[in-house]
Amino acid sequence: MSKLFKGSSSSISSSHYPSSSRSKHGHRSRTGPTPQDAIHKLRETEAMLAKKQDFLEKKIEQEIMIAKKNGLKNKRVALQALKRKKRFEQQLTQIDGTLSTIEFQREALENANTNTEVLKTMGYAAKAIKGVHQNMDLDKIESLMQDITESQEVAQEICDAISRPFGDSFDEDELLAELAELEQEELEESMKNMCRVPSVPASKLPSSRPSERTPSKKRVEDHDEMQMLAAWAM
Repeated sequence: MSKLFKGSSSSISSSHYPSSSRSKHGHRSRTGPTPQDAIHKLRETEAMLAKKQDFLEKKIEQEIMIAKKNGLKNKRVALQALKRKKRFEQQLTQIDGTLSTIEFQREALENANTNTEVLKTMGYAAKAIKGVHQNMDLDKIESLMQDITESQEVAQEICDAISRPFGDSFDEDELLAELAELEQEELEESMKNMCRVPSVPASKLPSSRPSERTPSKKRVEDHDEMQMLAAWAM
């Protein structure tokens, strides 16, 4: 396992610190890697360790098959296979721990990088707001707001003046009270007139049957025509 990590660490160090990261005199450059570079390297290491995990899992399955196959035939071969399986399992456990550490570092770097970008954006926006406010004068703003308030008050006074009715103003409650008195007087006068109407005797009422029936105009004309015919016949 130590050989595995020595090889991986040497490959990482050689790739992580290229010749450009060292000066001509052999000293390491003062500027460290950027967060993006570090995140990229951590992801490459995660991918490499994941492949190593797959390889070890396959090796463990192979050793188990060898142990099962030679369990009764050749115990020595079976025991050697189980020993190799144990070593592979130990390496697999170590890689799991290493992956957890690398994932934690990568997530911390990603969060830090995100926070840095957010702070940069907020600083950029703050500068923009400050630049906008530099062209504003508070005294002019207060004077402008005062002018707007005065204009609104004048407009309200004009509206009140326009909506005010012309002529004398009367109290509506007084008018309603006077109307109620007039209605009461009219009702009392109607009651008095009803009490003054005299009763008519039944004997003076006109009879519904006429005393004489007057001949109609049609009957008189027929009588005259009959007399004329009789005189002509003679």
